Amino acid sequence: MKKSVIPIFIAAVLILPFLYLPVLSFADTWKYPMLVPESWSVVHWNRLFAAHRGIAPVILFSVLLSGSVALLATVVGFLMGRLLAGESGQRQIQAAGYLTYAFSPVIYAYCLQFFFLKAGISGTVAGVIVVQFLLFFPFSVIYYISHWGRELLSLEELCFTLGASRRDTWIRILVPVSAPALRTAFFQIFVFSWFDFGLTQVIGQGRVSTLSLTVWQYLAEADPYIAAAGSCLLLLPPALLMLINEKTIRFRP
Repeated sequence: MKKSVIPIFIAAVLILPFLYLPVLSFADTWKYPMLVPESWSVVHWNRLFAAHRGIAPVILFSVLLSGSVALLATVVGFLMGRLLAGESGQRQIQAAGYLTYAFSPVIYAYCLQFFFLKAGISGTVAGVIVVQFLLFFPFSVIYYISHWGRELLSLEELCFTLGASRRDTWIRILVPVSAPALRTAFFQIFVFSWFDFGLTQVIGQGRVSTLSLTVWQYLAEADPYIAAAGSCLLLLPPALLMLINEKTIRFRP
Protein backbone atom coordinates (compact mmCIF):
# COMPACT_ATOMS: atom_id res chain seq x y z
CA MET A 1 0.00 0.00 0.00
CA LYS A 2 2.75 2.45 0.95
CA LYS A 3 4.69 1.69 -2.24
CA SER A 4 1.68 2.65 -4.37
CA VAL A 5 0.87 5.81 -2.39
CA ILE A 6 4.36 7.34 -2.48
CA PRO A 7 4.63 7.56 -6.32
CA ILE A 8 1.13 9.04 -6.49
CA PHE A 9 2.01 11.61 -3.84
CA ILE A 10 5.26 12.57 -5.63
CA ALA A 11 3.43 12.85 -8.97
CA ALA A 12 0.74 15.03 -7.38
CA VAL A 13 3.35 17.36 -5.85
CA LEU A 14 5.12 17.72 -9.21
CA ILE A 15 1.97 18.22 -11.28
CA LEU A 16 0.08 20.51 -8.87
CA PRO A 17 1.96 23.75 -9.77
CA PHE A 18 1.32 23.17 -13.48
CA LEU A 19 -2.40 22.68 -12.79
CA TYR A 20 -2.61 25.63 -10.42
CA LEU A 21 -1.31 28.19 -12.93
CA PRO A 22 -3.94 27.66 -15.67
CA VAL A 23 -6.71 27.42 -13.07
CA LEU A 24 -5.62 30.71 -11.50
CA SER A 25 -5.32 32.39 -14.91
CA PHE A 26 -8.97 31.57 -15.75
CA ALA A 27 -10.32 32.34 -12.28
CA ASP A 28 -12.46 35.46 -12.07
CA THR A 29 -12.39 35.57 -8.27
CA TRP A 30 -10.70 33.09 -5.96
CA LYS A 31 -10.70 34.01 -2.31
CA TYR A 32 -9.81 32.16 0.85
CA PRO A 33 -11.10 29.68 2.02
CA MET A 34 -12.63 28.57 -1.31
CA LEU A 35 -10.88 25.48 -2.71
CA VAL A 36 -11.94 26.29 -6.27
CA PRO A 37 -12.65 29.62 -7.99
CA GLU A 38 -16.12 31.04 -7.53
CA SER A 39 -16.40 31.97 -11.22
CA TRP A 40 -14.40 31.65 -14.43
CA SER A 41 -13.39 34.26 -16.97
CA VAL A 42 -10.89 35.05 -19.75
CA VAL A 43 -10.56 38.66 -18.64
CA HIS A 44 -7.01 38.14 -17.35
CA TRP A 45 -5.91 36.69 -20.69
CA ASN A 46 -7.50 39.65 -22.47
CA ARG A 47 -5.62 42.03 -20.17
CA LEU A 48 -2.38 40.16 -20.80
CA PHE A 49 -2.61 40.46 -24.57
CA ALA A 50 -3.83 44.06 -24.36
CA ALA A 51 -1.15 45.31 -21.95
CA HIS A 52 2.22 46.68 -23.06
CA ARG A 53 1.12 46.93 -26.71
CA GLY A 54 0.31 43.24 -26.63
CA ILE A 55 2.27 40.32 -25.29
CA ALA A 56 2.62 38.66 -28.72
CA PRO A 57 5.64 40.78 -29.83
CA VAL A 58 7.36 40.02 -26.51
CA ILE A 59 6.81 36.28 -27.01
CA LEU A 60 8.12 36.44 -30.58
CA PHE A 61 11.18 38.41 -29.50
CA SER A 62 11.89 35.97 -26.65
CA VAL A 63 11.67 33.00 -29.01
CA LEU A 64 14.05 34.64 -31.50
CA LEU A 65 16.46 35.68 -28.73
CA SER A 66 16.59 32.24 -27.11
CA GLY A 67 16.76 30.53 -30.50
CA SER A 68 19.68 32.70 -31.58
CA VAL A 69 21.62 32.09 -28.37
CA ALA A 70 20.91 28.35 -28.48
CA LEU A 71 21.90 28.03 -32.14
CA LEU A 72 25.11 30.04 -31.69
CA ALA A 73 26.20 28.23 -28.52
CA THR A 74 25.34 24.81 -29.96
CA VAL A 75 27.24 25.27 -33.23
CA VAL A 76 30.31 26.91 -31.69
CA GLY A 77 30.37 24.41 -28.82
CA PHE A 78 30.13 21.50 -31.26
CA LEU A 79 33.08 22.78 -33.28
CA MET A 80 35.07 23.61 -30.16
CA GLY A 81 34.40 20.15 -28.80
CA ARG A 82 35.94 18.65 -31.93
CA LEU A 83 38.92 20.98 -31.65
CA LEU A 84 39.56 19.93 -28.05
CA ALA A 85 38.84 16.23 -28.56
CA GLY A 86 41.82 14.09 -27.68
CA GLU A 87 43.79 16.97 -26.18
CA SER A 88 45.90 16.19 -23.11
CA GLY A 89 44.43 19.07 -21.07
CA GLN A 90 40.83 18.07 -21.69
CA ARG A 91 39.97 17.55 -18.03
CA GLN A 92 41.46 20.90 -17.06
CA ILE A 93 39.39 22.61 -19.76
CA GLN A 94 36.22 20.95 -18.50
CA ALA A 95 37.04 21.98 -14.94
CA ALA A 96 37.59 25.57 -16.10
CA GLY A 97 34.22 25.47 -17.85
CA TYR A 98 32.49 24.58 -14.60
CA LEU A 99 33.91 27.70 -12.94
CA THR A 100 31.38 29.76 -14.90
CA TYR A 101 28.61 28.18 -12.84
CA ALA A 102 30.35 28.57 -9.49
CA PHE A 103 28.36 31.71 -8.65
CA SER A 104 25.04 33.35 -9.42
CA PRO A 105 24.32 34.51 -13.00
CA VAL A 106 23.42 37.92 -11.58
CA ILE A 107 26.87 38.25 -9.97
CA TYR A 108 28.39 37.02 -13.23
CA ALA A 109 26.50 39.72 -15.14
CA TYR A 110 27.60 42.47 -12.74
CA CYS A 111 31.23 41.32 -13.12
CA LEU A 112 30.94 41.72 -16.89
CA GLN A 113 28.85 44.88 -16.90
CA PHE A 114 31.89 47.19 -16.92
CA PHE A 115 33.20 45.63 -20.13
CA PHE A 116 29.78 45.81 -21.78
CA LEU A 117 29.50 49.49 -20.88
CA LYS A 118 32.93 50.16 -22.36
CA ALA A 119 32.00 48.24 -25.51
CA GLY A 120 28.77 50.23 -25.84
CA ILE A 121 26.52 47.16 -26.01
CA SER A 122 24.99 47.39 -22.54
CA GLY A 123 21.24 47.90 -22.78
CA THR A 124 21.09 46.38 -26.28
CA VAL A 125 19.85 43.12 -27.75
CA ALA A 126 23.38 42.34 -28.91
CA GLY A 127 24.66 42.74 -25.36
CA VAL A 128 22.06 40.31 -24.00
CA ILE A 129 22.90 37.75 -26.71
CA VAL A 130 26.62 38.05 -25.97
CA VAL A 131 26.29 37.72 -22.19
CA GLN A 132 23.98 34.72 -22.49
CA PHE A 133 26.34 33.14 -24.99
CA LEU A 134 29.26 33.64 -22.59
CA LEU A 135 27.33 31.84 -19.84
CA PHE A 136 25.91 28.96 -21.88
CA PHE A 137 28.84 28.37 -24.24
CA PRO A 138 30.93 26.57 -21.55
CA PHE A 139 28.02 24.16 -21.00
CA SER A 140 28.00 23.40 -24.72
CA VAL A 141 31.76 22.80 -24.77
CA ILE A 142 31.60 20.50 -21.73
CA TYR A 143 28.76 18.57 -23.34
CA TYR A 144 30.47 18.11 -26.70
CA ILE A 145 33.91 17.24 -25.34
CA SER A 146 32.28 14.09 -24.02
CA HIS A 147 30.40 13.61 -27.29
CA TRP A 148 33.59 13.59 -29.39
CA GLY A 149 34.80 10.23 -28.13
CA ARG A 150 37.01 7.63 -29.71
CA GLU A 151 34.16 6.10 -31.71
CA LEU A 152 33.23 9.34 -33.45
CA LEU A 153 36.85 10.30 -34.06
CA SER A 154 37.51 6.85 -35.53
CA LEU A 155 34.51 7.28 -37.81
CA GLU A 156 35.92 10.59 -39.02
CA GLU A 157 39.31 8.99 -39.73
CA LEU A 158 37.61 6.13 -41.59
CA CYS A 159 35.82 8.60 -43.88
CA PHE A 160 39.10 10.32 -44.69
CA THR A 161 40.75 6.95 -45.33
CA LEU A 162 38.02 6.02 -47.80
CA GLY A 163 38.60 9.24 -49.73
CA ALA A 164 35.80 11.46 -48.42
CA SER A 165 36.47 15.18 -48.35
CA ARG A 166 36.31 17.11 -45.11
CA ARG A 167 33.13 18.87 -46.26
CA ASP A 168 31.35 15.62 -47.15
CA THR A 169 32.52 13.98 -43.95
CA TRP A 170 30.98 16.71 -41.85
CA ILE A 171 27.77 17.23 -43.82
CA ARG A 172 26.94 13.61 -44.66
CA ILE A 173 28.41 11.71 -41.73
CA LEU A 174 29.37 13.62 -38.60
CA VAL A 175 26.44 16.04 -38.42
CA PRO A 176 23.74 13.38 -39.11
CA VAL A 177 25.34 11.01 -36.58
CA SER A 178 25.51 13.84 -34.04
CA ALA A 179 21.96 15.06 -34.71
CA PRO A 180 20.52 13.75 -31.40
CA ALA A 181 23.32 15.43 -29.44
CA LEU A 182 22.90 18.67 -31.41
CA ARG A 183 19.17 18.64 -30.81
CA THR A 184 19.53 17.93 -27.09
CA ALA A 185 22.08 20.70 -26.54
CA PHE A 186 20.00 23.18 -28.56
CA PHE A 187 16.85 22.41 -26.57
CA GLN A 188 18.62 22.68 -23.23
CA ILE A 189 20.36 25.96 -24.04
CA PHE A 190 17.09 27.34 -25.44
CA VAL A 191 15.38 26.57 -22.13
CA PHE A 192 18.25 28.14 -20.15
CA SER A 193 17.99 31.31 -22.22
CA TRP A 194 14.19 31.30 -22.21
CA PHE A 195 13.97 31.32 -18.41
CA ASP A 196 16.90 33.69 -17.89
CA PHE A 197 16.15 36.70 -15.75
CA GLY A 198 19.32 37.97 -14.08
CA LEU A 199 21.55 38.35 -17.15
CA THR A 200 18.87 40.10 -19.19
CA GLN A 201 17.89 42.34 -16.30
CA VAL A 202 21.45 43.50 -15.57
CA ILE A 203 22.92 43.77 -19.07
CA GLY A 204 19.64 44.74 -20.75
CA GLN A 205 19.13 47.56 -18.21
CA GLY A 206 15.37 47.37 -18.63
CA ARG A 207 15.57 48.21 -22.34
CA VAL A 208 15.41 44.59 -23.49
CA SER A 209 12.06 43.08 -22.56
CA THR A 210 11.59 39.31 -22.53
CA LEU A 211 8.67 37.20 -21.40
CA SER A 212 10.47 36.25 -18.17
CA LEU A 213 10.96 39.92 -17.27
CA THR A 214 7.36 40.70 -18.17
CA VAL A 215 6.00 37.95 -15.92
CA TRP A 216 8.26 39.15 -13.09
CA GLN A 217 6.87 42.65 -13.58
CA TYR A 218 3.33 41.36 -13.08
CA LEU A 219 4.44 39.58 -9.91
CA ALA A 220 6.04 42.79 -8.65
CA GLU A 221 2.75 44.58 -9.32
CA ALA A 222 0.96 42.01 -7.10
CA ASP A 223 -1.26 40.85 -9.93
CA PRO A 224 -1.28 37.05 -9.47
CA TYR A 225 -4.01 36.35 -12.06
CA ILE A 226 -2.30 37.98 -15.03
CA ALA A 227 1.07 36.68 -13.79
CA ALA A 228 -0.38 33.15 -13.86
CA ALA A 229 -1.53 33.70 -17.45
CA GLY A 230 1.95 34.92 -18.40
CA SER A 231 3.52 31.94 -16.62
CA CYS A 232 1.41 29.58 -18.73
CA LEU A 233 2.85 31.19 -21.85
CA LEU A 234 6.31 30.97 -20.31
CA LEU A 235 5.96 27.22 -19.84
CA LEU A 236 4.56 26.54 -23.30
CA PRO A 237 7.74 26.56 -25.49
CA PRO A 238 9.77 24.30 -23.15
CA ALA A 239 6.85 21.88 -22.99
CA LEU A 240 6.65 21.82 -26.79
CA LEU A 241 10.39 21.23 -27.08
CA MET A 242 10.19 18.35 -24.62
CA LEU A 243 7.33 16.84 -26.62
CA ILE A 244 9.20 17.21 -29.91
CA ASN A 245 12.35 15.70 -28.41
CA GLU A 246 10.40 12.76 -26.98
CA LYS A 247 8.62 12.09 -30.27
CA THR A 248 11.87 12.29 -32.20
CA ILE A 249 13.59 9.81 -29.89
CA ARG A 250 10.62 7.45 -29.88
CA PHE A 251 10.24 7.33 -33.65
CA ARG A 252 13.93 7.36 -34.47
CA PRO A 253 14.56 4.77 -37.23
